[in-house]
Amino acid sequence: MSLLIIYIGLIIAGDLVAYFVGLLVERTVPPASLPSFLAMYFVVLWVAWVIAVRITARRAQPQRARGLVRGFR
Repeated sequence: MSLLIIYIGLIIAGDLVAYFVGLLVERTVPPASLPSFLAMYFVVLWVAWVIAVRITARRAQPQRARGLVRGFR
């Protein structure tokens, strides 16, 4: 559940950045605004997933069980 929450938060933040960069590009080079926004949008989806997995994987590292089964180390 925490993976999904972190992922959505990162997507919201990244899409806001992509939106404002798209507005800036639209004011300077209008025909390039849609392709640049779409490229940034899909990059945000991928980068947000990678970062969210790394954040949650660091939290969910299993601890080694000691002494539960005899003969195994």
